[in-house]
Amino acid sequence: MRVLLVDDEALAIDRLRTFFGDIEGVEVVGEARDGNEAVERVRELTPDLVIMDIQMPGRTGLRAAQEIDVEPKPELVFVTAHEHYAPDAFEVDAADYLLKPVRFDRLRQAVDRARRRRSQRASMSRAEQLEAEVAALKAGGAASTTDHDGFWVPERHGQRRVPIETIDWIEAARDYVLLHTALRSHLLRITMSALEERLANSPLLRVHRSAFVRPDRVTEVKREGRSLTLVLTDGAEVQVGPSYVAAARAAIGFD
Repeated sequence: MRVLLVDDEALAIDRLRTFFGDIEGVEVVGEARDGNEAVERVRELTPDLVIMDIQMPGRTGLRAAQEIDVEPKPELVFVTAHEHYAPDAFEVDAADYLLKPVRFDRLRQAVDRARRRRSQRASMSRAEQLEAEVAALKAGGAASTTDHDGFWVPERHGQRRVPIETIDWIEAARDYVLLHTALRSHLLRITMSALEERLANSPLLRVHRSAFVRPDRVTEVKREGRSLTLVLTDGAEVQVGPSYVAAARAAIGFD
């Protein structure tokens, strides 16, 4: 996968380059320092994935993303220190949204998701995707925040239903939560306590004050002193809070 890095901070670019050196199957093919240069470099290099800061001089990352006109369009992953840009990021169909400082496991997860999305796009036309989305909206009727087996999340032209069975894990993002699926993350404005009530009878397990996981997505348990970290199938690492260790042990079945 060919990757373009876009950030006006040299240290941020260096950090991403270092991380990508430990991710298999990727090649950083170029860099850009602002939104204007990003659009030019995308046209020149036609990368598969663009990792782009949102707040930059000139064109913002969001505006640059809207002006990318190459086909096939690269997957987009936004990075920013400001969570209030998250709703706009997902409105341009970003594969993921990472808060600075970027963690290696979250970057690797975003890259894996981008790979899956490109594979899916190659085998399923946009018309088929839209047809499926419209059918889901019609079946759900007027949107509410949640139903018995899924969530409705807002998008630019309406709402999208995210079935609970497609969610691998959930993390808090200040005033929002991110519902992580295999193909993308969905942003929902809800408190973790309210979310816990709604997920009481679901397969998702709360393992931290800021995280839920699906136990059957856990492939490894790391121990460091008294701390436990769950590694998921997509490479994401989720820490287990001290008060959730017993429940996690029982649900996942580790000693």
